[in-house]
Amino acid sequence: MCNLTGKVALITGASSGIGAATAVLFARLGAKLAITGRNEANLQRTCDECVRVAPAQAEQPLMIIADLRSESDAARLVDTTITKFGRLGILVNNAGIGEFDTIETTSLEQYDRIMNVNVRSVYQLTMLCVPHLIASHGNIVNVSSVNGTRAFPGLIAYNMSKAALDQMTKCTALELASKGVRVNGVNPGVIITEVHKRAGMSDDVYAEFLEHSKTSHPLGRVGQADEVAQAIAFFASSNASFITGEHIHIDGGRHATCFR
Repeated sequence: MCNLTGKVALITGASSGIGAATAVLFARLGAKLAITGRNEANLQRTCDECVRVAPAQAEQPLMIIADLRSESDAARLVDTTITKFGRLGILVNNAGIGEFDTIETTSLEQYDRIMNVNVRSVYQLTMLCVPHLIASHGNIVNVSSVNGTRAFPGLIAYNMSKAALDQMTKCTALELASKGVRVNGVNPGVIITEVHKRAGMSDDVYAEFLEHSKTSHPLGRVGQADEVAQAIAFFASSNASFITGEHIHIDGGRHATCFR
């Protein structure tokens, strides 16, 4: 079992899905949390669940409503976290969006919207957090996707954004290794969250998509958010003390398949 007791962790996109599951697991493992998202009601539910599962007398999570597309919000997020805890040991870059498009149907507005959330905001937040992570010999975990390492039609801007995030993971891992900061990433397959519906899928289409995904993932099913959270916790813990610049696919084997 991973142990994060006393570690200060900042988790983005913690109001739902993988971010929420990660926050709850980190709380159970003893971490001090700063959690952020745009939906206050959902973020409060995550906070309440963290309090419920945390060890007795654990400090309540710091809850910060922020839009990471805003440079001032990102700076406020880091400043508020450091003011509250005095240090930072773990950064989980989880916030992201997806939209369906092809090169024939996309637009520069869509490209900018996806890249600003999935890449630019991660770039800025990482820049701001690095001095604090160097001071603590901390680590970063980036939440990417199997779409970053494999090509899938109909999601061109999203795929590009996740490929960029994977490259950023490797580059920052090399740049920060001498400072004692590890950087790793997770690449989930289809995980049951709200991301597909937010990208535009109706309930019926989403149900069909999940059923089809049983055939596209060799293990015969889709994944759960807490399964990704377990991998994030591993990377964030001392159990992964000699691992940096690495990516783990949590995708039921989907990345290993070929079209046929």
